[in-house]
Amino acid sequence: MPRLREVPRAEVTDERILFFYDHLFAPDRDPAVDHGTATGSPGDWWTVFAQDPDVFKHAVRGFALYRNSSLDPVLRELGQCRAGWARGSQFVFSQHCKQMRALGMSEDRIESIPHWQTADCYSELERAVLAYTDGLVLDGGRVPDRVFEILQKHLSDKEILQLTYITCMYEMHATMSRALRLEFDDRPEPIVEVAAPEGYGTRDISADLTGGS
Repeated sequence: MPRLREVPRAEVTDERILFFYDHLFAPDRDPAVDHGTATGSPGDWWTVFAQDPDVFKHAVRGFALYRNSSLDPVLRELGQCRAGWARGSQFVFSQHCKQMRALGMSEDRIESIPHWQTADCYSELERAVLAYTDGLVLDGGRVPDRVFEILQKHLSDKEILQLTYITCMYEMHATMSRALRLEFDDRPEPIVEVAAPEGYGTRDISADLTGGS
């Protein structure tokens, strides 16, 4: 379950939040209790963000911004999906795999997102978008000049700004989803100590590795 409380329908007074509760879950359902959206996600992103109507409004306006941008939606989704994968958010990655499919992208192009560097199914511009996304997400904005030159060869300054903003916005969503354990990111921490066999005690492993010397 999420780390923050979900807001039940009975406590919601904001009209915008109620609209999405009705639109995504149906008017006769309380999404804080009766989970499940059409995409198969629990839907707790909405019920947790409902904690603060101003934050909710800001986030939803971000969705409208990217939907109304002049950037090719395929390029936008490549950035969003790769940002989810690179940040380790199963929710963002999974949802945008679905959206790429809705745009008519082939399965091989969707399945190659994790290993785009070795895939031959992307155009020059698409590869640059994926490399740019890695620069933003994995390298904190450190982007090689050659990658940017290819973006500028194909895109306007406005489109590059939109790509940058939208990709970084979805890195934020991926990070928040993991931190708050929302949706498909409600998973146990995978990096934990694997216990030694019974009787191992406090034996010095470094002595074993060096032959006892």
